[in-house]
Amino acid sequence: MKTLKSIFTIITIPLFMASFSQCGSAQDLKLEKKAPLAIKEGQAYCQQWVAGIKGGGAGYQLFIPVAEESKFTLEAAFFRGLKTTNLYFKKAGEGYLLTAHFDDGSNSERDLILHEDPKKEVGNQPPKIKEEMPFKMAVDECVISYKEDGATKYFKVEGIVQREMQSYPMAPKGSDEQKLKQ
Repeated sequence: MKTLKSIFTIITIPLFMASFSQCGSAQDLKLEKKAPLAIKEGQAYCQQWVAGIKGGGAGYQLFIPVAEESKFTLEAAFFRGLKTTNLYFKKAGEGYLLTAHFDDGSNSERDLILHEDPKKEVGNQPPKIKEEMPFKMAVDECVISYKEDGATKYFKVEGIVQREMQSYPMAPKGSDEQKLKQ
């Protein structure tokens, strides 16, 4: 009888724990049927970027033209397997651009100390593990999360066009970096 109880416990505890681990999963996240902003159809685009110096970073800039700045709080954007909290509105002509900056981790400098004495490797940072995306998206889609009335909501932007890559060979004239070189 003890063996039967042990087997029952060994089987049921992991199943019980697994049921709780799924509580905040992607299945629970619902997209709003209508975006809370007036997105200009067919005008959303992204550009891949890369810094001109080793270790300067690389990634995507996402630009979504909207009619007006929103009243809600932007939280995060999900695009091509990346997540960012670097979102903001910027005035552009008669409207605004919802801009998101994604760093894909490539072209990032990472010092790695390898030594037979593990104590000398203490300064090493672990590699960044890509977090699982909470939504299934095509390459031309992005999901934006925002907070409205205390609740986190999500909407999808479709039809994002990729424009020519931006490379930044050096800092723009007049920048602090350029002034330091003079």
